[in-house]
Amino acid sequence: MITRFVKLTIKVDQIVAFQKAFSERNKVIESFQGCQKVELLQDVNDKRVFFTFSEWNKEDDLENYRNSDFFQDTWSTVKPMFDGKPEAWSLNVL
Repeated sequence: MITRFVKLTIKVDQIVAFQKAFSERNKVIESFQGCQKVELLQDVNDKRVFFTFSEWNKEDDLENYRNSDFFQDTWSTVKPMFDGKPEAWSLNVL
């Protein structure tokens, strides 16, 4: 099992649009082979900071998603909303 965290800082005026984009796409992400779940978390102190949390059966499943046309389309939609460089971690569940 792979757990993936991605930290995204969003421009203040884009927060609502970012949340909408996530809600429109998360079920499609969850339908990808090997994806167990996807969640969006927001920092309690800095409303611009979000984390996506996802669980994947194996690293190949995550990579297949990351190499998909759907991911490329999603990334091109949300990237202009960023107010900083994204950070990502892939972790093994022990």
